This record gives sequence, C-alpha cells and structure tokens, in this order.
Amino acid sequence: VQLVESGGGLVQPGGSLRLSCAASGFTFSRYIMNWHRQAPGKERELVAQITSVGSSTNYADSVKGRFTISRDNAKNTVYLQMNSLKPEDTAVYYCNALGTVLTGTICYWGKGTLVTVSS
Repeated sequence: VQLVESGGGLVQPGGSLRLSCAASGFTFSRYIMNWHRQAPGKERELVAQITSVGSSTNYADSVKGRFTISRDNAKNTVYLQMNSLKPEDTAVYYCNALGTVLTGTICYWGKGTLVTVSS
C-alpha cells in the first residue's frame, strides 16, 4: 500500500496550490479519503474529507470556502485545491485513506508534503 503526496512548496499569501495524492495497493474507490495537516508545534488536524464515490465532502471551518477536495477514482488520486492561502496554512499535509474491512476499520497514511505560505 502506498499513498504519495505531491504539489507542496513555497507560495505567497493569497496564492494557490493543488496537492495530489496517488494511491496504490488497495481498492481506492472503496475508501473515504482525507487530507490532514500538522503545523509546527501543533497537533495534526483534519482539513477535508471526501466519500468513496465523491458524493459528499466536509471541511474544517478554517479552510471552508478556500479549499476544495476532489477525487478521480479512475486515476486512484485525491486532490486538494488550496486558494487564498494564509501563513497559518503552513503545515505538512498528509493524505489518509479510511476503509472498512471484515475485522474493523483500516487506515493508511502518506508521508506528507510541506506547504509553506510566506512572503
């Protein structure tokens, strides 16, 4: 199983970035996909969530209206479009897959991609 994030980098306040997370090794279309982030000295927080078929999304209040999560099940990829970025969005962003198997819930994590918002 692999989740590989990409698209992070340095961006000025007000700018945009699109993160991608390529999945392999499991049935991507059966999993809820999440983006989390962890800023220096802070706990990891859930940023956005999308259901397995993309019919429903949820966002943290801090990013609502600025970030959009989407997925392409044909490409086994989930995206996070981030607009109007603020310095407080600086964090390592992690992709997370959440599914249900016979024995319970299963969870996979990527290694993260760093987003730095600074002038």
